[in-house]
Amino acid sequence: MTQPAVTAIVVSYNTGPRLTECLYALSADPEVAATVIVDNGNPAEMAAWIDQFVSDRASVSLIRPGENLGFGRAVNLGAKAVERGHLLVINPDAVLRWRSVSALQDTASRVTEPWIIGGRIFDLQGREERGPRRRELTLWHAMTRVIGWNTWTMENDPAPEKPIVMPVISGAFFLTSKISFERLGGFDEGYFLHVEDIDLCRRCREAGGHVMYDPRAGALHYGATADMPSKVVAGHKADGLKRYFKTYARGPLQRALVVVLMPLMRMATLMRAR
Repeated sequence: MTQPAVTAIVVSYNTGPRLTECLYALSADPEVAATVIVDNGNPAEMAAWIDQFVSDRASVSLIRPGENLGFGRAVNLGAKAVERGHLLVINPDAVLRWRSVSALQDTASRVTEPWIIGGRIFDLQGREERGPRRRELTLWHAMTRVIGWNTWTMENDPAPEKPIVMPVISGAFFLTSKISFERLGGFDEGYFLHVEDIDLCRRCREAGGHVMYDPRAGALHYGATADMPSKVVAGHKADGLKRYFKTYARGPLQRALVVVLMPLMRMATLMRAR
């Protein structure tokens, strides 16, 4: 059975030289038919390199919105440029592991729309990072996470050997279909950076779809390469958590807890930022 063509979507904002590794790996992978780069803003030297990279490759296209749109909005823009097939969303500081796409597509062939399938994300030492495997986000999980007691992410749990259902996967590396992404309405553009992937996974599950984790697929993630102050990133994360919990609060008690806890969670998030 012939699988749909895969288009990678890479959103870059002051990523630095790791972007070159990401794009070279995608361009060289025979399982990736095309790549869409959304340049949210890069220094002149890197922007010139991107221009040359795109001009040398017919399968690579470039979108420059002229401002930093944030992650979710930029992915949505990139997805609109893809007519059909599968979408591989991958961070600009991540390097796709060979034969990962075929594993993700194999899992996709066994589920119905809408679906989102994430893979293993690991660091330079080969250790699984936080994020690819997560329980459903609750106020308890969020509060314990920001104070340093992790009850949410599952990188220390035994790793599965085959694809499994997962409440939340990482927006840094996942496959979905154009049909699924459109059916879910794409990323909620009210999130600027962080938490938009959690929201997308929740909406997929609530729509009767499938969120899966496939350990056979992987990407090396350098992490923290964007030239953005950590306090600014932490602020976006806190804003995302506030939006998420306000959106999904059920009943007056939960809404009251959100009002009380969000300022404390924001303060703790900013204090933990280096």
